Amino acid sequence: MTKDTNGQALIVMGVSGVGKTTVAQALSTRIGGRYIEADEFHPPENVAAMAAGTPLTDAMRQPWLERLAVAMRQARTSQPDTPVVVACSALKCSYRDILRAKNPEAIIIYLEADPDMIRARITARTDHFMPPSLLDSQLSTLEPPAPDEACVTVDASLPPESTVAMAYDGLVKETTQAH
Repeated sequence: MTKDTNGQALIVMGVSGVGKTTVAQALSTRIGGRYIEADEFHPPENVAAMAAGTPLTDAMRQPWLERLAVAMRQARTSQPDTPVVVACSALKCSYRDILRAKNPEAIIIYLEADPDMIRARITARTDHFMPPSLLDSQLSTLEPPAPDEACVTVDASLPPESTVAMAYDGLVKETTQAH
């Protein structure tokens, strides 16, 4: 990567099951970054609601996103030369705005894939609280990044190593163009 990614916040976003955690962890390793899993910042009530098949409301998401934004900022300031890579659904622009309030230079890595493929991934996994029944609510909530958001869009239907390589190449291009 370029030196411009030092201390950068990278938000790997998309609906549940699209591969955020896999891509964010691999990308973090590739660029020598610190990985943060947004799910770890959900209060127990949010996890219980999702596990029961209840979509989160904006009011339920706001404190979670605010805690995550602070954690991202703290990680960036504690190690200013190390990028922070976050796996977070960040489905709406307003949610990303909460994250960017404390991390204004954040770059979004938007993972997109066919909903049927994502549904198959969610159905096959056994180690996550998010049931397949919530995918439709996530898809209806999803606001893809707007043209004015610093963003790299990546096809998440590819094998993980290809998705990570595309994300990396897109970040190199994004950070080069930004400066």
